[in-house]
Formats: sequence, structure tokens, C-alpha cells
Amino acid sequence: MQSAISLSLSSPSPIARSAVSNTSDASSPAPRSLRFCGLRREAFDVKASFDASSLRLNRFNLHSKSSNSSKVFAALNGNGTPPSGGFDYDLVIIGAGVGGHGAALHAVEKGLKTAIIEGDVIGGTCVNRGCVPSKALLAVSGRMRELQNEHHMKSFGLQVAAAGYDRQGVADHANNLASKIRNNLTNSLKSLGVDILTGVGTVLGPQKLKYGKGDNIITAKDIIIATGSVPLVPKGIEVDGKTVITSDHALKLESVPEWIAIVGSGYIGLEFSDVYTALGSEVTFIEALDQLMPGFDPEIGKLAQRVLINPRKIDSYTGVFASKITPAKDGKPVQIELIDAKTKEPKDTLEVDAALIATGRAPFTQGLGLENINVQTQRGFIPVDERMRVIDANGKLVPHLYCIGDANGKMMLAHAASAQGISVVEQVSGQDHVLNHLSIPAACFTHPEISMVGLTEPQAREKAEKEGFEISIAKTSFKANTKALAENEGEGLAKLIYRPDTGEILGVHIFGMHAADLIHEASNAIAMGTRLQELKFAVHAHPTLSEVLDELFKSAKVKRKPPLSSEPKPPLIFQWLTSAPLIKLLSQFQSRLPRLQ
Repeated sequence: MQSAISLSLSSPSPIARSAVSNTSDASSPAPRSLRFCGLRREAFDVKASFDASSLRLNRFNLHSKSSNSSKVFAALNGNGTPPSGGFDYDLVIIGAGVGGHGAALHAVEKGLKTAIIEGDVIGGTCVNRGCVPSKALLAVSGRMRELQNEHHMKSFGLQVAAAGYDRQGVADHANNLASKIRNNLTNSLKSLGVDILTGVGTVLGPQKLKYGKGDNIITAKDIIIATGSVPLVPKGIEVDGKTVITSDHALKLESVPEWIAIVGSGYIGLEFSDVYTALGSEVTFIEALDQLMPGFDPEIGKLAQRVLINPRKIDSYTGVFASKITPAKDGKPVQIELIDAKTKEPKDTLEVDAALIATGRAPFTQGLGLENINVQTQRGFIPVDERMRVIDANGKLVPHLYCIGDANGKMMLAHAASAQGISVVEQVSGQDHVLNHLSIPAACFTHPEISMVGLTEPQAREKAEKEGFEISIAKTSFKANTKALAENEGEGLAKLIYRPDTGEILGVHIFGMHAADLIHEASNAIAMGTRLQELKFAVHAHPTLSEVLDELFKSAKVKRKPPLSSEPKPPLIFQWLTSAPLIKLLSQFQSRLPRLQ
């Protein structure tokens, strides 16, 4: 599940890549692994993930005699070299979600002795209550939506009987997928030699922690906090887990109500509206802002609303707060009291079968012992700098302490947490690294999908006005793409926001079939600093959806590259030695040498 993006333009993270290369590893670069929502390939196929894994399995010590029941030693020799300085570990990570898992795997690659503390279950929100089970439900809704669209099926020459579904079977599909990924993640950590410490982790002081119910105290050269987030429930809303629910409850799909109100029309709300309407529910959006889908590029949001909301059994209230929500009881339906978001005056009262609270997520930072290191949260988030280093109440960096993912609030996405974790491991391994958050893509897995990276058009115009440059917009339609037309999925748009003077990509937004997959070409271009002048020469297979991006980049009007007047000129003596008259004179002299002999 994608939660709300928090990407501040007033204090953006510096746009930079790794400033120092690891020359010692240059001769044997580690292979890249595939990822899913920030999860590595090991989450799906543990046996195929490691060379000579059968040899290493004999070295596992899953139940060390010297450990207590709350500690699992995964391997004797596979978890880095013994830490220096008398520490128990080189790195300890509090939280085994996607961010913590990604950091742990990268730490092992770097040869760090690593432990991960988890007080709940491996995989965190993404695997157990977010990205993974929600995509299972959305896979069902996508197929149901297609089978129910008689006109769409007839356009292929197909005749399909009325489509139905088994609610428990759909719920089992989501639960089984989450269970499979969770188990494989656990096995991947063990096989890599990461020590899994069970219990709540608390920072006692610099480089010192405790975990579990007893006095299990350990030390670490560096510590990463990766405790994630929980659903945000505003005041006045009573959640009973049955008729008034959060995304945690909705993913269990214990019921499909006839009429459900969804409070919030961001990523979470949109995805669940796709699921519920495909399964037959009527939906009412309740949005505090004046328009639906806030946070999306306005042009993309307008098109998406025309396709994802208007034709479906969805109505909406905008500019209102749900000041009070009472669960259904004693034969009465769910009661929702609405007030004006600005004046706070009563507006309306709704009676619905269920209500889903999709107002975002709140950081889970309680009980971490932050008071022991003089750290004060800001709206619950742990303050960090651009390198994810924790900042204390006096504005000073806390040595050897980092925070990644939802807990720091920079960008509340699973893959952002993983990227931040990898960046931190690079730093503790001696490689300076600053993550460019503007290169991190986001996606909403509706049907069709929405994806984006970088700035929206209003954000880009604000930045351009402030810094004194121009921006241009390029667009291309899915209706011009052969593959999309072959699938009868021509409804879609790709939008490029760029600087015409330099060819720099400022933002890309896509609405259409497989938009979540297409966005990565743009995000990688931003991350690598690739300009449009270069992307115009990229070759894409035909016919593929990737040609949407190909046409988008080619349609950009970039001005001719200015002369490199800023480059230093060579010394005058070098200019004279390489001048045409001197070269001609030397050539004539050389031609006469045989005659002189």
C-alpha cells in the first residue's frame, strides 16, 4: 500500500549521487538484485538467491545454546567479520520492514556483522498490512472489472458469462501472498547470517540498545531506526474493526459492504475504491480539501477522476471533515457527521454500512527511548538530515544513529525506506552517499494505474519562478501507442515537465495501462542525471508500452546546447603548439629532412 507522499519543497534533500566510489570493490562488483516494493529477489526464491547456498546451510546455527528464546542466530560465519571496538555488532536495525530488510541485506554485502530487531512480524506494514496484500486484492479487482465490461470483452470477440467471486477466496489470496513473502523474507535474513532479535528495541544511549522483555542489552557501532508507521485515525472517529475500519482491517476483506464511505482520496482511498466498486460496493469519498486526489499533478488528477471515479458508483464530498464517526450497533448504520473544513459548521450527516479511514499514516516512534539521547519528535517524526542522521533537540547530530522510512517522514513509501537504508549502509561503510528523493517514483495501482516521479507542474513552476528559469511541458497519449490499442486500453496520458535550456527532467506523470512499470525509465534518468538530449536516442522495442515514454522524450523541445564557455581554456603555450600555422611549418620542415641527409 502506498501511503501519502511527504516531499517538502521548502527543504528538499540535496540532489546528489554517491560522492566517493569504492575503489576496493571495483574489481568485483556485487550483482544487482531484483526488487518488489523494495524487496529483493530473495523474498521469492531463497534457494536460487545465493551461490553455494547448500554448502552454507550446514553452517547455520538457528538455535544457539548460548542464546535465549528471544534471539535467533542465523549463521556462525556468514554475518560479516567480527566488529571492531568491542561492539556486539557493526550494525543493529530496529524494525524488519522493507526499509530494515533492505538495509540488512546491503550491510551483509558490505561485510558488516548485522542484527535486526523486530517486535511484531518480519516484513512490517508493506508485506503484512500494505503493499503486498493490497496488490493481491487489486489483482482480483482488475480481473473482475475486465470480465464485467461486456463492451470491452466483445471488442476482442470474446463472450464471457456473468463473473462472480468468492469473498473468502479473495481474502485468502491476499493473506496467502503476505504469508509467503513474510516467510521467505525471514528465511533470506537467516540464510544471509543476519541475527534476528525478537522484541521491542529501545535505545539506551549512544551505540547501546536493549530488546525484548528481559534485560537483553547489546552494543552496536551504528544503529538504524526503521520502525515504520501505523494508520492515522483523526480525533472523533471510533474504530471498531468491523464497520469502521482502517486499511489494516480492510485488507482482511471480512465483508464487502453495499455502501462504504472512504475518508480520504489519496493513494490508499483510491486503491480501495477500485477494489470495493469492482466487487459491487457503492463508495462515497469524504475529502477535506476542495478537490479529490490532492497531491497528484492536477492535470493527471483531472483525467484520472474522469476515468476512475465519474463512471463508477462513486460520489463525493469535498471541503469537509468527518468530525465524528460512530460504528454500526443495535441495528443502526454507521453515523458520519460532516462539518465544513474552513468554517467548522455542520454540513451533513451520512448513514452508511461501513467507513474506511484512509487519511494517511502516522509514524510509529513510541517506546524507542529517544529521551535517552535527547531527541524530540516533530509531529511524531524523528528529525534527520539529508543523510538520515538523527538530529537531537539542540540541533546537533546524534553520533552513529540513523532513521529511515516512514519514521522520518521524508517520503512515506516502502521503496523509499529501502533506498534510504541502503544509503545509510553506504555511509557507515565509509562511502559518502546522499539520496535524491526527487528521483524516487510513486504509483497508485488503480485500473488504469497512476505513477509519478519528481515535481508536479505547480511545484515546478514555483521552483522555476524562485530560481529564475523556464519550464516546458510535453505530453503524449496512449491512444497513439500500438500496444495499448491492441489491448483496447488507449485511455491514458504521459506528461513531461522539463527545462528547455538544459534538458533536465523535473517531473514525469503517467496515467494509463502499466503506468507503475513505465515510470522507472524516467526515475532512473533523473537519478543518473541523464538529459533529454541523450534520451532522444534511446531505442525501444516495438510494439511496446515503453514507446509512450519514447515519444514523450522525443517530443520535448530542448534548445541547442550553449557553447561551453565556462570550461577553462588550455594554457597559451599549448594553444600555440597546436595552432594550424605551427603545425603547417613543422610539416614542411619534416618533409625536407631526407634532403638534408
